[in-house]
Amino acid sequence: MNFIARLTTLLLIVTLAACGGSSTENKSNTEIEEIVKEPTLLYGIDIEGYEILNDTVRMGETVGGILGRRGISAVMVDRLDKASKEIFPLRKIRADNAYTTFTRHTVDSLGEHSTLDYIVYHKNAIDYVVFGFVGDSVSVALGSRPVEYVRKRCEASITSSLWGTIMEKNLPYSLAAEFEDIYQWTVDFFGIQAGDSFKVVYDEKIVDGESVGIGRIWGAEFDHGGKQYFAIPYAQEAGKLRYWEANGESLRKQFLKAPLKYTRISSKFSKSRFHPVHKVYRPHHGVDYAAPSGTPVHSVADGTVTFAGWDRGGGGNTLKIKHAGNMETGYLHLKSFAKGIKVGTRVSQGQLIGYVGSTGSSTGPHLDFRIKKNGTPIDPLKLPQEPSEPISEAHKAAFEAIRDRVIAELEGREVVGGIITEEDIFPTANKQ
Repeated sequence: MNFIARLTTLLLIVTLAACGGSSTENKSNTEIEEIVKEPTLLYGIDIEGYEILNDTVRMGETVGGILGRRGISAVMVDRLDKASKEIFPLRKIRADNAYTTFTRHTVDSLGEHSTLDYIVYHKNAIDYVVFGFVGDSVSVALGSRPVEYVRKRCEASITSSLWGTIMEKNLPYSLAAEFEDIYQWTVDFFGIQAGDSFKVVYDEKIVDGESVGIGRIWGAEFDHGGKQYFAIPYAQEAGKLRYWEANGESLRKQFLKAPLKYTRISSKFSKSRFHPVHKVYRPHHGVDYAAPSGTPVHSVADGTVTFAGWDRGGGGNTLKIKHAGNMETGYLHLKSFAKGIKVGTRVSQGQLIGYVGSTGSSTGPHLDFRIKKNGTPIDPLKLPQEPSEPISEAHKAAFEAIRDRVIAELEGREVVGGIITEEDIFPTANKQ
């Protein structure tokens, strides 16, 4: 094509553009929106141009070591340490937790370069911390992955243990821990038998299609030893959610059923037991809970520490706590006491007081737990208890309406009035 022809073609294109408008101007709004590419975000970061890798904090690793291997200078690490103190101190980073790196690769006359711009530390399956190193600045920001709450109802008959049944039914493991928290005053989880059963309604937390635990327990029924124990959620006091029996009595009692979790009873209260160390028959005025060394031990009730030291009678490291009603509890063979626990210390129910050990006359790690009333030993497994203050008359009608809806949902029946919500269990007047 000669010069004249090319010039003629160019003029024709310009003329058509001027008469008909640009192709973009003729497009619909929808078509224009499609042209604008939305950024793809991960943890709030535009992933365009980044290499994204997942890793795990290894035992003994330091933040400086992790960042240093990726080109972050000691000066920048120090600046990050100062910037993060009030948001998420670097010392809280734990081994076995995951982290994600965002690295940008560039090429120039000097070769290829890799620059770490962000590292995301995963505190748990939901919450994370974004540490940024863009340019010469550092930044620290907290974030959370979107969580979907799916209401679930399940029931099961226990064949061996609560934990075993939950695993068999492929239910969230955290459900067992929640049961033990809710029923710790009323159900003897060391005495669970085949044939015991439970029903529960709860929220399962889903992140990216995977279960990451459970949220609210909306109601439960635990059948143990031929007796039904309901758990109905209701906040009688402002902001304090508690679980109640169907008749409005509190599930809370003066004493917890046991001072520790996830163990087994290796020896019960007896007036004549063959002692495994001294090889003689003599009274055993306690309950032995076999558990791994270091297992946390908690006070079963509010009280004051009256003894914290070495028991020369064979108890090893021993704690004694005095409670209301002239009651006393004893915790023997401890590995050590919890920080701050000494004679005169006031402790609250459920407070950490020590750790399982094998000190004194002991053949293995266990807790020898004892209770005395007016100085006389009594069997901890047969301790009669009165519930805490029940539902008041002012809340009785509202509680009973919620109870009926909870029980209907537990039984899989139609719930008249609809399933209960946060607004139901936290009355407006009781919100913080």
